This record gives sequence, structure tokens and C-alpha cells, in this order.
Amino acid sequence: MKNNQFLELTNLLSNIETTDSSRRALDFHKAIFQVIKLISRQSKKRKKIIFIGNGGSASIASHIATDFLKNLRIPSLAFNDSSLLTCLSNDLGYERVFSVPIDVLAKKGDILFAISSSGKSKNILNAASSAKKKGCFVIGLSGFSNRNPLRSMGDVNFYAPSSSYGAVEIAHLAICHALVDILYKR
Repeated sequence: MKNNQFLELTNLLSNIETTDSSRRALDFHKAIFQVIKLISRQSKKRKKIIFIGNGGSASIASHIATDFLKNLRIPSLAFNDSSLLTCLSNDLGYERVFSVPIDVLAKKGDILFAISSSGKSKNILNAASSAKKKGCFVIGLSGFSNRNPLRSMGDVNFYAPSSSYGAVEIAHLAICHALVDILYKR
């Protein structure tokens, strides 16, 4: 059983699909370095990186935002404050918990990492739309259906072809850690 899980994970990581906003295929390594160049360029302009996600993806968002801030000294944050989330969801609806802070805090040239295992969470999609309207760059990380809407919303999109939350979340975390590690070594 454990061997099958290891093989499944190895297969998943080697089959991650990357696309641009028009769903044109991008080479995985080129996509990683396209995002690296974007982060490097925008951080020199003192732009910030915003990470969002629900559930396990929220944990990834928080973890990686902290790594960008601590290890790379790049302004970054995750919208995971419980008071913010419960206030906005109660007063405005859960579908707006990320788009409202983006409307208020995001500036043109900032980068949004939208992390969603399903790629169809309404609050993530609304946030990606708000970010694009503000002139932000969007990096999408999704899984499950290869037709999920988040796959065409990012400037660069990473898709993990699995219907397992654990596998998709591990793939997303591996991609984000690779970005931190490559930037750190520069």
C-alpha cells in the first residue's frame, strides 16, 4: 500500500500541468522560472505577494507567506485572520472573504497566489477576478477537474492532476517550496 502511494505521488509531481491564462501549455520548468522572474522583478519594486486558500490550502498560504517574508524578506501575507474571515463571511458572504481585502489592500503589480484544490471555490475565483481588475498578477494552483475555472484565471497556472486532497495539497506545497528555495539560493 505504501509503495502505491509513493508511486502515485511521484507520478503526480512529474505530471503537473502548467498553462497561461489562455490555457496554452507551458513547460513546467519554464513556468517555474517565469514565476521566479516575476517575483524577483516585482519585489524589487516593493510589491507584495498575497496568498489565499481554504482549509489545507489556507495552511499552505500561511506557511509560504511566512517563508517569503522571513527567508526572502519579500513583503507577503495570507488572509487567514479568523476575525477577518468570520466578520466578512457573516456580513458580506463567504464568497467575498478574500475579494474584499484584495479590493482594499492590493495594489497594481502585486502578486496573488490563489490556491484551491478544486479550482472552483467561489471565494478564490472572486479574489482572482478582483486581483486582475486591480492590475495584480495571479498565480493559480489547482487540482481535481482539468476544466476547473481557476486554471484559466492566472497568468501562470499549476494544475495537479488528482482528485485526492492530500496529493493536490502536497503538490501545491512542493511547488511553493521550490519557488522559495530557488529564490533563496539566488
